[in-house]
Amino acid sequence: MVQALEEAKKGAEEGEVPVGAVLVSPQGEEVARAHNCPVKTADPTAHAEVLVLREGARKLRNYRLVGSTLYVTLEPCAMCAGAILQARIGRLVFALRDPKAGAVVSGLRLLDDPRANHRVELSEGLLSEECRRLLRSFFQERRRSSKIREEQKNPASGF
Repeated sequence: MVQALEEAKKGAEEGEVPVGAVLVSPQGEEVARAHNCPVKTADPTAHAEVLVLREGARKLRNYRLVGSTLYVTLEPCAMCAGAILQARIGRLVFALRDPKAGAVVSGLRLLDDPRANHRVELSEGLLSEECRRLLRSFFQERRRSSKIREEQKNPASGF
């Protein structure tokens, strides 16, 4: 999870929502790592999880990543949860729940759907405080910057 947090920090530096992911083989070797970059790439699917699964599949020459572990700093959304199922990931470890968009344990529970043709072992909470601090500071800075831009557009708005 330390490496996933490093990736999330890279995303934050690029102005992306700081989510990082690392894919580890069944033998415990890092296969790929990625961070969110939908803004930079103008690609709404460029979430850390999707990018790391793509890279892992490319490196291993197989889209089925059976037995692999995916570490992510934030609970995956519905799109990413679907990709995790399609890739046949063996284990998902995420740091924080996402009450707004999470689709693993918070809202939708896509990995538990009895119609799914695969089961994923879940773990949560690893480095949760560090990941929470990063997300919180990112969004606080974003709100502060937005307020400053608004005040520069309309100086009278501060009254």
